[in-house]
Amino acid sequence: QVQLVESGGGLVQPGGSLRLSCAASGSLFSIDGMGWFRQAPGKQRELVATITSGGRTNYADSVKGRFTVSRDNAKNTVYLQMNSLKSEDTADYYCNAEIQLQYTRAYKKYWGKGTLVTVSS
Repeated sequence: QVQLVESGGGLVQPGGSLRLSCAASGSLFSIDGMGWFRQAPGKQRELVATITSGGRTNYADSVKGRFTVSRDNAKNTVYLQMNSLKSEDTADYYCNAEIQLQYTRAYKKYWGKGTLVTVSS
């Protein structure tokens, strides 16, 4: 069984920073793409940032220049550094990863359960 566990969410004032982490564990052989999505109340889930196994990144226009996605392949962990946070960044943040399973070597996409980020004064 494979699971993704996010951490690092919380309450922060506008202009502040937070760092989210997401660690993959379980019977995995390798991890391909990893990324972060978010869902605000009453809105659809949207892409925030992704990173390939080789380190190539992609960002939503709304977070470019403020957020940085990175990963530590040795720790099976992806990070999201969020700076200059705005109230509109308030959402549940979800980690996503495409994982190659240890025994079948099949690829499967997994989601974490989410971590809440609230930007408010």
